[in-house]
Amino acid sequence: MDIDNIKIGTEATFITPMKDGIKTIKRIENSGYDSAWLSDHIMGWTPESIWDPEIIKAASFNKYPHHFYEVFSTLAVAGWETSKISLGTSVTEVFRRHPAVLAQIALTQDNISKGRFILGIGAGEGENVVPYGIEWKKPVSRLEEALHIIKLLWENEEKVSYEGKFWKLKDAILQLHPFKKRRYPPIWIAAHGPKMLEITGRLGDGWLPAYSSPDSYKKRLSIIHDAAKKEGRDPTSITPALFCYLVIDDEHNECDSLLTSPIAKNQLLTLPNSLFEEYGTCHPLGKDFYGLLEYIPTHYDRKTVLEAIDQIPDKMCQDIYLHGTVDEIIGEIETYAKAGLRHAVLYNTTYLADPTKIKSSFGCMKRVLEYFKDT
Repeated sequence: MDIDNIKIGTEATFITPMKDGIKTIKRIENSGYDSAWLSDHIMGWTPESIWDPEIIKAASFNKYPHHFYEVFSTLAVAGWETSKISLGTSVTEVFRRHPAVLAQIALTQDNISKGRFILGIGAGEGENVVPYGIEWKKPVSRLEEALHIIKLLWENEEKVSYEGKFWKLKDAILQLHPFKKRRYPPIWIAAHGPKMLEITGRLGDGWLPAYSSPDSYKKRLSIIHDAAKKEGRDPTSITPALFCYLVIDDEHNECDSLLTSPIAKNQLLTLPNSLFEEYGTCHPLGKDFYGLLEYIPTHYDRKTVLEAIDQIPDKMCQDIYLHGTVDEIIGEIETYAKAGLRHAVLYNTTYLADPTKIKSSFGCMKRVLEYFKDT
């Protein structure tokens, strides 16, 4: 294990007034984080039916659960206002934007940030697609084809044509160049299942899953490496990362308590039924329910959501969330490092469950960061 090379990033979505978001991204950079990640959402994961201060304490300081700026506009501001930190999407998809448009956007972001942009991308989430009348079909195959198109346009200055299942190009051209010659924005893929992992090995520059135990992380990374080798790629050229939902405090018992909060448990409704079965139960919204793809928060009334949350085992929350004291979180990250992790992205969910812990939790995160910076 080489923890000298562990990078630490953080979630940095602008959910407050734009001027506050700008202050935050500058503070994140000045703190020494290696990367900052902004989500590409129209809709958030917490239903407005339970967005009530009596249920979700975060509702006391944020009136709306679905308050999101358009990600690439915001990233342009973040890129212009910073100078060192890497900036990425966590993550976008190819239902709302044509791959040619994404290819152009990514190069634009690369130039604005002077080579610091990372295109975080995944198969997509139903909540950002289905309610808006966009056809939700074959997300994994669609992503794979989009990646081929993006790379085709990036790597050719002359016009190109492409005959795919989802898109067709005829004499298409993109002559915008990256900021640094021949250094295109890295593509980090949010992969969990076997097919997505294989695509990451063949076409990705980084891997950014959201949930994984250390053992599962190691096994999944080996699938990526095997696919890379078959493609004739150097497996070590792919950055293994992890998007960590974090609950942190100076007292471990406080973390256990926060994990039972409705906002913490609601996030687990995005998980697949197969994971619930490992805890001797099934997904609260249905045995065949795949949360990330099917959970659309605006579809559910308060009673349904609260009953679903109540069925989620506490042990499942303890296993899924990265939680504990500063030393415990450092130990957890080092355990993932043994499994191959090189870039941890920390999303502080502590203060969403208890707003009084906003200052202390970010202070704890800073100490985690400083440990890896000093190592």
